[in-house]
Amino acid sequence: MIFILCALMGLAPPTNVRAYDTPDDGGGSINIEWQLSPDDAQIDGYEIYRSEDGVNFTKVGFIGKSRSLNQDQTEDGITYTYKVAAVSDTLRAFSQPSMEVISSASWINVAKMNIYVAMIIFGGLILYYIYHARKGKKLFIRKIAGLQAIDDAVGRATEMGKPILYILGLGYIEEIATLASLNILGEVAKKTAQYDTKLIVPNADPIVYTVAREIVKESYTNVGRPDAYDPDSVFFLAREQMAYAAGIDGIMTREKPATNFLVGYFAAESLVLAETGAATGAIQIAGTDALAQLPFFVTACDYTLIGEELYAASAYISKRPLLLGAIKGEDWSKVIIATVLILASIIGLVSRFPILSLFQ
Repeated sequence: MIFILCALMGLAPPTNVRAYDTPDDGGGSINIEWQLSPDDAQIDGYEIYRSEDGVNFTKVGFIGKSRSLNQDQTEDGITYTYKVAAVSDTLRAFSQPSMEVISSASWINVAKMNIYVAMIIFGGLILYYIYHARKGKKLFIRKIAGLQAIDDAVGRATEMGKPILYILGLGYIEEIATLASLNILGEVAKKTAQYDTKLIVPNADPIVYTVAREIVKESYTNVGRPDAYDPDSVFFLAREQMAYAAGIDGIMTREKPATNFLVGYFAAESLVLAETGAATGAIQIAGTDALAQLPFFVTACDYTLIGEELYAASAYISKRPLLLGAIKGEDWSKVIIATVLILASIIGLVSRFPILSLFQ
């Protein structure tokens, strides 16, 4: 009856319905395309119907007129058939069913090939420099004043017979600044073991405390001084921010360490710690990726690791090939990115070539 009314009313259905698996996706979707109804200007829009058996169709979508593409969310591995109906008020003119189609995930997203190429280039650079570092080739890394001062700071503490205080900050174990600080702690612990200097490591997080304790213990073992390791040198102090800061201030005042390391994630307590340490006359080496706290460290500390210097510190100190190669590869990757951006900007300014499409 509906088809008769459609014919009497002159409502023509859409034609050439084509359903196909969505390209370059992770699966779970099918695209449906069709040729617009000749009466597109007079209709309300198009309804999309789906069937799993080719007989019983269920409405799964609606889009406005003058549009001929719709994407349907599906389950991979199931065969679907589609129809599209032109809708005008209560009238519907149905198309012929599409061919059967099954959705599946694509192995490669061609639209993101630029990311794949960049990954190959940057990964190749890192592996290249790691390989050469392991072969014994010396890789240049610019001098970082704060890290060069570590030996002097440890030596000063040894000569004065005073301890070294290493503060990891408030960060959790999953934070990059905390991981970088733990790497530096391992290298500092090796030097304190060699010089037989007391090391104090208060912690604000139980998990960080556990990891720090094992790192210090391993460092003492690696330099052949497991007997010099003091289990009480690494301890949990307090989780609350100001309680942690007050506890460290007390340690600074009582122990009067010769050197303070403030490396990790810090918040408002940074100025309190740095000022107290400066008042005790200690050499202070600080580093954080919390930009708001850097001015306080720069003002109150002797040396400050800024930005990526914190992340590169462990490679700089340990000279391990894996870390050195990674740092060198990342540096050259940044050079390539900067060069490409400059060239792309110039090309975009002097020509009509759609350069931005290469970065999408």
